[in-house]
Amino acid sequence: MLKANFVTAKEAAALVKDGQTICPVAMTLVSACESILKELEKSYLETGHPANLTLLHSCGQSDRKDGIQHLAHEGMVKRIIGSHWGLQPRWMEMIANSQVEAYCLPQGQIAQLYRSMACGLPGKMSKVGLGTFVDPRYEGGKMNDRTKPLEDIVDIIEYRGEEYMFYREVPIDVCLIRGTVCDEMGNLTTTEEAMKLEVLPAVLAAKRYGGKVIAQVKSVAETGTINPKDVTVPGVFIDAIVVCENPMEDHRQTSSWYFDPSYCGQLRVPQGAIPPAPFNERKFIARRACQEIYPGAVINLGTGIPNDMVGKVCNEEGISDDVMITVESGIYGGVQAGGIDFGIGQNLYAMIGHHEQMDYYNGAGVDLTFMGLGELDGEGNINSTKMGPRCTGAGGFIDITQNAKKVVFCGTFTAGEAKYEFKDGKLTILQEGKIRKMVSRVAQMSFNGPMAREKKQPVVVVTERAVLELTEDGVVLTEIAPGIDLQTQVLDMMDFQPIVSPDLKLMDAELFREDGPFGLKNSFT
Repeated sequence: MLKANFVTAKEAAALVKDGQTICPVAMTLVSACESILKELEKSYLETGHPANLTLLHSCGQSDRKDGIQHLAHEGMVKRIIGSHWGLQPRWMEMIANSQVEAYCLPQGQIAQLYRSMACGLPGKMSKVGLGTFVDPRYEGGKMNDRTKPLEDIVDIIEYRGEEYMFYREVPIDVCLIRGTVCDEMGNLTTTEEAMKLEVLPAVLAAKRYGGKVIAQVKSVAETGTINPKDVTVPGVFIDAIVVCENPMEDHRQTSSWYFDPSYCGQLRVPQGAIPPAPFNERKFIARRACQEIYPGAVINLGTGIPNDMVGKVCNEEGISDDVMITVESGIYGGVQAGGIDFGIGQNLYAMIGHHEQMDYYNGAGVDLTFMGLGELDGEGNINSTKMGPRCTGAGGFIDITQNAKKVVFCGTFTAGEAKYEFKDGKLTILQEGKIRKMVSRVAQMSFNGPMAREKKQPVVVVTERAVLELTEDGVVLTEIAPGIDLQTQVLDMMDFQPIVSPDLKLMDAELFREDGPFGLKNSFT
């Protein structure tokens, strides 16, 4: 009978050699191989090896301290190709300081690139990324001065008279995956993981190039005792398996807790057990954004206010069963965790693979997506990927916004130490933010306004004091909050002149209600 190769974390780390391309599969800290990543870091700090690695990852994989933060050492990684570093401060610092070659590609395109590579293709063709900073006619996804003179890793191609992006193959030498249980043959399950991710496509991509697959598991079962339908990766594809010695620390379901069965579908908690979000400017923005929802809509929630607040508002308002909320990780329904635990949820109705979710977002397109707002300019362009030298990256932003049937951007009107008071149905700005978000030209093209206008894609920008819409004529101011002065607190705080709607409205006074639902359910018919 075939037997798996069980090794220590130190032995697993020794399988990674200088100059190789390493591909860990995780999102936030979900499914991160902490035992192996820690040993890789320890080996480099003690011996200087492995060095000059290429780190390829589809999702951000950290909680600000662990995950692929362990690899963030100058010299250890020569090149990083990823999508999001918002929860990885050391990587953002290294990228900003040009201590590493850095390419940012759309998250879904990387996840699907694994599948293309696995089946023998030289890359992946897609319209996702056209007209954004990933387009080689703009920045080519190159995130710092060190990378700008280097080769492009994406191309523009033409097929039947239409332009496409072509994401080139990135051969994988070592793929790191995590599971819950494997048997003595190495057949691996992910039953307690809070996401399905793109584990098998990445594994098969590594195998296509003769690469090694290393897995971390919590425990080992007797061969033949695992339901074959529960096997995510057949053991024949796994070269080495590490049984985690300290699962409480190194095999956590997510950053905030070791294990909660309600996040992997093994338990449903009473809806009343999910606490309401506190009332503040973020919840106010989420409430106004939720007024764009209609019964039967399939919704996507991005990071920030959307994931942290919109789902909770839907739950409080009693409309969760009238719509279907999804997240790029592949979850459907329920109430989403946010912050460092982005991408997971309680009381889910379904969970599919990350790459499969991106098939839906890239193809049919979600009915309505809620995304964070960094900067907006007069053309309707949005920057939510790079603020000054700080490179958070795209994540699934580009994949989702380019194809969504409607986009709602959510964010405060200004940034940096702004303070607000919501009282008696009015908004008072106690302290204005130091950073303007309504700029003459966005610093990075995350969302192309003219392209959206050309295809008549509805776009709404919701802030605490104003609502703007993107139309064929430009950016139109459609609503302001009660208590806000149009000239001094809106128009004077913008670096471009919007079109002020002749039907300019006041935001709904019910949005200011601090306790209980504000009545969104009443508008659903």
